[in-house]
Amino acid sequence: MDKKPSKPTQSDLSHFNNAGEAHMVDVGDKAVTRRIAVAGGRIVMLPETLQLIVSGQHGKGDVLGIARVAGIMAAKKTSELIPLCHPLAISKVTVDLQTDEAANAVLCQATVHTSGQTGVEMEALTAVQIALLTVYDMCKAVDRGMVMTDVGLLEKRGGKSGVWRRDVGCQNQD
Repeated sequence: MDKKPSKPTQSDLSHFNNAGEAHMVDVGDKAVTRRIAVAGGRIVMLPETLQLIVSGQHGKGDVLGIARVAGIMAAKKTSELIPLCHPLAISKVTVDLQTDEAANAVLCQATVHTSGQTGVEMEALTAVQIALLTVYDMCKAVDRGMVMTDVGLLEKRGGKSGVWRRDVGCQNQD
């Protein structure tokens, strides 16, 4: 019989000490490994707004190019934005933005690499959120109804937990 995973309790949350106080996790004894995280999301908009982006006719400039740079910058600043994140030496960040005319959306995928003692999931997620927020900021004058959605971790590699993919869960392949 398959055992269902139990609901997490406060003691399962690594950012709380025994007294229930928030603290930064000590990663000093963890092995340095190559770590990669991939996150994705999208922003849905009016067809006319997407057409302005695709055609390059948006008055503020290259929306996707600026959003890409904003996402990269955000990944590098994650520990300054999220209180208990460790500052990391990121070795590579890619932010890919594509238009989906059938869904009237801009899709974003961020991949972050490091060699370290903790993962880069938060950096990848932050890159996606800020890239999508930048699209919103640049287009809000013509479309305030845009919606950012489906932001989440797609894959992580490295560390003790191995490989995890959204579509299949933990695989422990490392």
